[in-house]
Order: sequence, then C-alpha cells, then structure tokens
Amino acid sequence: MSFDYDLDFDNIDFRKEPEKYRVGRGEQGVLMVEPYKGEILPHWRFKTPEIAKESSKKIYELFEQYKEKDDFVGMDMARKFIQMGYTRARRYANYKGGKKYDKEGEINTREIDDEKAESARIFEEKWKIVRTDEEYLKKKKEHQKKYG
Repeated sequence: MSFDYDLDFDNIDFRKEPEKYRVGRGEQGVLMVEPYKGEILPHWRFKTPEIAKESSKKIYELFEQYKEKDDFVGMDMARKFIQMGYTRARRYANYKGGKKYDKEGEINTREIDDEKAESARIFEEKWKIVRTDEEYLKKKKEHQKKYG
C-alpha cells in the first residue's frame, strides 16, 4: 500500500498509533511522521565525510534502539533518513548546489564533488545494512500484512 498523504500528520503520534503508518516507497513521508522526524532529523547531516560518518552512525544507533523496543515505525523512519542521506549527498555530489535542473527545466551539467560523493558512500554503507537487516525485513512484512 502506498504512503497515505491525507492523514492529519500534525496530530498523529505514530508511536502511539503505528497502525496508521504506511511504509510507502523509498523516502515517502520521511519529513512528516512524528515523533520520529523530531528524533532523527537533528542528527541528519552530510556536508562532509566526517559529518556524514557521525550522522549515519547516530541514525543507525537510533535504528538499533527502535529495534530493541520492537518499534518498526521508528526502524523504518531511521532507514528512510539513512536512505535520504545517500540520495541527497549523491545529488549534491553530481550537481553544484544540488540542483539537477536549471530554470528552464533542462538538466544541469554534472560536476562531481568528491567530498559529497564520499558522504554518499558512507550513508550508502549504512543503508545497505538497514535495508537487509533480517529483523527489519520481518517486522516490515508483518506491519504491511497487518496494516497494509
């Protein structure tokens, strides 16, 4: 089932009401689902490899904490932030200022930024770990079977 953008995100605590959460595709809803957004977003950074390493490590620690608490929604949100660390760092690695398109809608010329590419690689390492975590995959399947 796709991510439900019609929910009242300002008034739902998904820790208390996990049945309302839908995984969706990729990073859908990553900046909408509370209280997880508030817990994870302050740690999400990728400006330099050193910052990306610290950020991805902290978000992975949160993933593990959510797993210990049997909190699938938290695990999935941590996975989404890690995935977004990779995709955003990759975008900035490929395009100056992270802008793929110019004002006319044409694709800008790629200019590889090695520092951002390294930040992307760091997040990608953690993303591979969380998206293949057996407990995560089991909980994801259970959540989707139970709630859609």
